[in-house]
Amino acid sequence: MPKVFKGRVVVPGTASAEALVSHGGLNTLASFQKALMFGDGKATCSDQNNSDLYGRAMAGKALCLPMTIGSTTGGMVLFCAAKMGRQPACLLFSKPIDSLAAAGAILTGVWAEAAMPTVDCLGDEFLEAVRTGDAVRVEADGTVTVG
Repeated sequence: MPKVFKGRVVVPGTASAEALVSHGGLNTLASFQKALMFGDGKATCSDQNNSDLYGRAMAGKALCLPMTIGSTTGGMVLFCAAKMGRQPACLLFSKPIDSLAAAGAILTGVWAEAAMPTVDCLGDEFLEAVRTGDAVRVEADGTVTVG
C-alpha cells in the first residue's frame, strides 16, 4: 500500500522516479565530484564514506536523504550537475534543508532551467518507509507518495 508524506516545498514541481536512499548526510561535493570532472552521465556516487550511495547512479533518481553535509560548494555542485544534465530527479529531505543545498536547488530551477523539485521536512518516518528502488511520486504541493 502506498505511503503518503507531506513536506515543505522548497522548489516546486512534479516528478516520478526510483528512490535512492541515504540514511546519512549527503556530502554533495564528494558524491558528485567524479561525475562532474570525468563526464559520468549517470552521476555515480563517488563518496566512499556514504555506504548507502557509493557506486550508485544518482542522475534521474529521487534522492531521499536526511540532510546534506560537508563542503560550502554544495549548492554550486548541484547547480553544475544540473547544467550538465546529471541532477537527481528530485531532492527529498526528512529534515529541514540547509541553506547551501537550498541555494543549489533554487539556482538549478532558475539558471539551469532543469527540473529538480525539492521538498524538505518530510520527517524521520519518511526515511524509515522509503527504500532504494521504491517508486516515488512528488506533487507540486509537497506531497510525496512512496510505493
